Amino acid sequence: MKASQAAFATATFAFFSLAAPVAWAQGHSEHIMVVPKDLTWADVPSLPPGAKIAVIEGPMNEAKPFTVRLKLPANYKIPAHSHPAIEHVTVISGTFNMGTGDKLDPKQTKALSVGSVAIVQPKTNHFGWTKAETIVQLHGVGPWGVTYVNPADDPRKK
Repeated sequence: MKASQAAFATATFAFFSLAAPVAWAQGHSEHIMVVPKDLTWADVPSLPPGAKIAVIEGPMNEAKPFTVRLKLPANYKIPAHSHPAIEHVTVISGTFNMGTGDKLDPKQTKALSVGSVAIVQPKTNHFGWTKAETIVQLHGVGPWGVTYVNPADDPRKK
């Protein structure tokens, strides 16, 4: 299916809590090739304001592989949270500072530059931040979800 025929996913993603645009066909055995200019970006209500998501493969709410990209603005912070499944993070551009623990602590992070990978085990509390705009690619197997350590940090509840 061509990028120009992209459809919008209507599944509610626990992590992203929105109907995110899907860049490519789902459930087909077609070979998928993606170029950055064809990605469609949308807001991510389950992250603090400013983050954007482009769904490449999904859906994230089913027990199927998913691949998404997140575009995070400069000086962006993601509070401590966890996921029910393993998370694979690859830095596409910028630097993503990531750490583990129950509260965001910039002193307890590792700077992940372009090409770096982080693999976060299920139910591991972790957090991240940026100094400059950063794009990361996430992939895993759904169903996906996010649980904030401090419920007050969850933007879906504000």
